[in-house]
Amino acid sequence: MTRYERLLKDLPANPKTWLITGVAGFIGSNLLETLLKLDQNVIGLDNFATGHQRNLDEVQDLVTEAQWQRFNFIEGDIRNLEDCQIACANAHYVLHQAALGSVPRSINDPITTNSVNIGGFLNMLVAARDANVKSFTYAASSSTYGDHPDLPKVEETIGKPLSPYAVTKYVNEIYADVFAKSYGFKTIGLRYFNVFGKRQDPAGAYAAVIPRWISAMVKNEQIQINGDGSTSRDFCYVENAIQANLLAATAFPQSKNNIYNVAVGDRTTLKNLFQMIKEELEDRDLMYMLEPCYSDFRQGDVRHSQASIIKIRDELSYCPIYDVRQGLKNGIIWYLFNDANS
Repeated sequence: MTRYERLLKDLPANPKTWLITGVAGFIGSNLLETLLKLDQNVIGLDNFATGHQRNLDEVQDLVTEAQWQRFNFIEGDIRNLEDCQIACANAHYVLHQAALGSVPRSINDPITTNSVNIGGFLNMLVAARDANVKSFTYAASSSTYGDHPDLPKVEETIGKPLSPYAVTKYVNEIYADVFAKSYGFKTIGLRYFNVFGKRQDPAGAYAAVIPRWISAMVKNEQIQINGDGSTSRDFCYVENAIQANLLAATAFPQSKNNIYNVAVGDRTTLKNLFQMIKEELEDRDLMYMLEPCYSDFRQGDVRHSQASIIKIRDELSYCPIYDVRQGLKNGIIWYLFNDANS
């Protein structure tokens, strides 16, 4: 039995109180679903800037009434210290997912990105420190690797940031380290690599590539690829990210004050991703006959990204269950169902 399997077995017998910031968002709502199904008590904080009530409604439909009663939702903003303090007051574990994502968004509006991702993060650190929580796990980002060319990406070696968003996520890591040195408050940062899956919003100017493409292909709309299609990413299905969060939150003290990559340890080009989605849709009798159109490379984007997962495997016993193909199979089922019912 793996450490994660043992954890899933043990948690229901020993319920704790978990705070999820950004609980109405993509990753946050998936964490909420998992924890409630494990009979945990969950506090959720969200201001609905990028999250949606429909995500919470869906989770409610997927858990029992008794499990849903274990959820306490707070509508609030991490930029407000008092909201953070109220949310942290009774929490054992903090899973800090709230942030303003997207490289293009940060280029268009660096001030708001800075306010949420740095000011909000600092508020959460202070509130969690003062509440003396057992652990603080936060969503870091692969964007922190910046212009460093080496593959796979190793936690201890980064380059210069290529966007305001990347700057904010790097500052999070610096603040976390300083809090460990200044106050003895140790955290774990999870550098997410292109997480995808159910409840990831396909709409809007800053939608991620996988939900946006699936939605467009189902509707037989033109796909746009930024660059020549050779850009590659380490696409990571959301269930892998959930595993990493739960393992990090319950990690031994010696694993804290650390950064870990959360990924599969492989990379897929955009051309290959397009073909995979097309094939998965064909398996469900949905034929997409259009060829993608190509545009300029997107400002602030790195060309290639692939994680080393040796450190998180060795220190947290992380083992990704889903590769990109398996994740797409699951994700497409969700998007097809929700498109049909939208």
